[in-house]
Amino acid sequence: MDSITSRQNKIVREAAALSSSGEERRKRREFLCEGARLCQDAARSGVKVLRCFFTEEAQRKYAPYLEQILAVSGASYQVADHVAQLLSSTKHSQGVFCQCSWPETLGGSEKTVSRCVVLENLQDPGNLGTILRTAEALGFRQVYLLGDCCDPLSPKALRASMGAVFRVGLTVEPSREKLCAQLKREGRVLLAAVPDSAALPVTKVDFSQGKWAVFIGNEGSGLTSETIALCHDLLTIPMAGRAESLNASAAATILLWEMARAGGKEGFHG
Repeated sequence: MDSITSRQNKIVREAAALSSSGEERRKRREFLCEGARLCQDAARSGVKVLRCFFTEEAQRKYAPYLEQILAVSGASYQVADHVAQLLSSTKHSQGVFCQCSWPETLGGSEKTVSRCVVLENLQDPGNLGTILRTAEALGFRQVYLLGDCCDPLSPKALRASMGAVFRVGLTVEPSREKLCAQLKREGRVLLAAVPDSAALPVTKVDFSQGKWAVFIGNEGSGLTSETIALCHDLLTIPMAGRAESLNASAAATILLWEMARAGGKEGFHG
């Protein structure tokens, strides 16, 4: 185990760049994971850990977590506190970081699942992470990121997903025409979630039969009209009171719950 005390260290600066730059993550197909539990989760989920960085205090405080991480890490470094600050994207860092290879879940699609969700132009990494966490909890194995979505491997999205990003299949597709055509070839019914009382209420859909894809749009503007036109039908969440719409992650939670509750092939167990 080596020790790093300089913020100018090349290895540390390369790792820190992964935290701050989505372009760097995509170019190198690597990302930086922060936090004892999240790093342990990455290691236990089969993500390749290239390097582990930790402070002296973290080594004492999070020894059980580090034991599992270091067992699969390619290299390990104890770093000074001021070096850890360069790596951290949080106010109160636990002092544990992992430089990891691109997870296998990012890039492939599972065509056999009966239910999937499509997120179009989602911009808030907290919303994205929360939706992925909910999807995993309710047994969904496939999520599509359509158009210009935020980076699922950004620090905020990673934290909000609580490790779900390591286990839920994620496919990034910029073209709505290509994705919708693919989903239709798979025999799916495409439903566009919209805040429209004239749309089909989600509580009235029988998700227990067939294959489905529910589309959820951008936090501020919802789904694009072009994507809505490519879907088979409109879907809505019945609401009382004066609220016109829900936060994207709140809407996704309700829609995913209704799909999972119906059972189908996967039910709550994926």
